[in-house]
Amino acid sequence: MFDATVVISVYNKVRELELVLSGLKIQTVKNFEIIIADDGSADEMKKFISGYNSSSSLSINHVWQEDDGFRKNKILNESIRQAKAHYMIFIDGDCIPHSDFVNSHLQNKEKDAVLGGRRVYLGERVSESLTPELIEKKYLERKNITVYIDNFLKKKTSTYALEEGLLIKNKMVRDTILRKDIHLLGSNFSLHRDALIKINGFDENYIGPGIGEDTDIEFRLRKAGYKMKSVRNLAIQYHLYHPKTKEEHKNLKYFNEEVKQRDDFMCQNGLTKTA
Repeated sequence: MFDATVVISVYNKVRELELVLSGLKIQTVKNFEIIIADDGSADEMKKFISGYNSSSSLSINHVWQEDDGFRKNKILNESIRQAKAHYMIFIDGDCIPHSDFVNSHLQNKEKDAVLGGRRVYLGERVSESLTPELIEKKYLERKNITVYIDNFLKKKTSTYALEEGLLIKNKMVRDTILRKDIHLLGSNFSLHRDALIKINGFDENYIGPGIGEDTDIEFRLRKAGYKMKSVRNLAIQYHLYHPKTKEEHKNLKYFNEEVKQRDDFMCQNGLTKTA
C-alpha cells in the first residue's frame, strides 16, 4: 500500500512535466504513487511517459482522456477512482516540488483537515534555464532566495512570492507568522480520499480554468465540516513561468449563483451522477 497518491494535472507540456518528475525523484520519502491526470494531451506526451516509465523507479500511472476542451475536473475524478492510496496530494504539471514536499504533506495530515500550500512564481528567465539535472541536484533549494532576489534586482526575471520558498519547520515561528487562514490552490493541496468521496469529488459542470479545481472544492469541504490547515513554507513548490491563464467567467457565475445557494455540499455531476 502506498502512503500517498500524487496527482499531477497535465496538458501538452512535456518539458515541464519532466522537471516536475525530476523533483519527485528526489523526495525524502519514496512510498508514493504518481497519477498523471492528462486532459487530452497529444501523442508526444504518451511517448514521453511510456519511455520515462521504462527507465524510472517512480510508480507512474498515466490516466488520459480525449481532448474535448478544458475538462480538468473530469480527469481528476478518474484519478480519484484509480488512486491506490488513502491519502491524495494534488499538484499541477508546471509546479516543481521541493524535495521534502510529499513528506511535509504526510507529516501534517489530519483526519478532518485539508492541507493547503503555496508556491514561488519563477520568472521566464529562471524557468527556461532549468534542466532535470539541475532539479535533481536541488538547484532551486541550494540557491533558494538569493538567486531569485539577484535576478529580480537586476530586472532579469519576473519571479515573485519569494517568501514562499523559505522552509520554516519551527512550530513556534510558524504559529507566530503564519496565522492567516489558508485558501486552497489547485496545484498544492492534500486530503484523505474519503473526504473527496464524501463530497462526490470534483464538479464536472466547471468547464475551463478557474474556480472548479480549488475554490469550489474548498467551499464544499468546509460545508462538509473539514478545516483548512496551512502547510505554507513546508510543502514548497516552484511554479514555472507561463502567461497568465484567463479564467472562465461562466465558472464564477455558476459558483455564485448555483453552488453557493445549495444546502448540500455534494455536487451532482461528480464521481457519481445524481442529477
